[in-house]
Amino acid sequence: MSAALQIPLDPRDRGGPAQPLLLVENLRKHFPVRGGILNRQTATVQAVDDVSFSVRKGETLGIVGESGCGKSTTARLLMRLIEPDAGDVIFDGDAVGDRRGISVNDMRRQMQMVFQDSYTSLNPRMTMVESIAYAPRMHGTPRREAIDRAEMLLHRVGLNPRQYARRYPHELSGGQRQRVNIARALALEPRLVILDEAVAALDKSVEAQVLNLLGELKESLNLTYLFISHDLNVVEYMSDRVMVMYLGRVVEAGPVESIYRHPRHPYTRALFASKPTLDPDRRTTEMPLTGDPPNPINPPSGCRFRTRCAFAQPRCAERVPELLAPVAGDADASHVVACHVPEAQTPKHHTTEVGHA
Repeated sequence: MSAALQIPLDPRDRGGPAQPLLLVENLRKHFPVRGGILNRQTATVQAVDDVSFSVRKGETLGIVGESGCGKSTTARLLMRLIEPDAGDVIFDGDAVGDRRGISVNDMRRQMQMVFQDSYTSLNPRMTMVESIAYAPRMHGTPRREAIDRAEMLLHRVGLNPRQYARRYPHELSGGQRQRVNIARALALEPRLVILDEAVAALDKSVEAQVLNLLGELKESLNLTYLFISHDLNVVEYMSDRVMVMYLGRVVEAGPVESIYRHPRHPYTRALFASKPTLDPDRRTTEMPLTGDPPNPINPPSGCRFRTRCAFAQPRCAERVPELLAPVAGDADASHVVACHVPEAQTPKHHTTEVGHA
């Protein structure tokens, strides 16, 4: 078990506040690549490889990383929309899918997901109130009760049921559809909500409204969030802890303040350096990261970031770095990094001051 998961789990705390709501251990998913006349497997895409993390009750864990790092695949593995090749998922002390644990169906009642595309997430032939009431009805809730709860949830997410209950997806804006998707996710009264790029397709003004709505719902309904996004500013605003992924692996994780103020992994530093500056007097003069991302079909040996890392050493190619606290006796042991040289000096800033005439 990695250092990120070394949390004391006394059996007496099972289901209590000391028990993480979600515990993921060594999750893995490799997709076969087939080709040729006989459609034989020719290669394997290592989408998620040995990912471990935990989500505490009542917190928001943000997951960031560039496209293709495995964020969305991880979310789908947790929901069992994709079957994992290996790994354990433990929900509030119960192993998901285990005979002595919790079934996938029971887990899905307590863990729901909001997808990025608000339009394709909804059935175009169902009204908004029918979409929200569908899941409770499938779990045995009487139709009238499910409809009443759906209308209440529409009101809860800021949509007047009299105006929006009988509308279809094509009659709503992107922000309104995403509010409906949030209401639908809350219909089964879940404890954990996975938000997979839930605000990525929205205008900034609408994005702010939806983020504020998510914050209000989290406090009033005592929810726990797994927040996936490529927008570093949004993740900083929403999250209590952050996990950084690169090419299917976790490279750094810790409290949001520690990660954003003192990033330790070279990839995390490059990721933050790529954010556009709002200061017109500071311009980017050099690329924060060079080279193309490796092919996930044939990733580099050892550290997968070493081919783009300015601090790579021979040992980086020999073994995979463990996710550990970088300094012995560090006051913030919850900030962990998978790097052989985590305390390497940060390169000079890739910005320059621009004077005005």
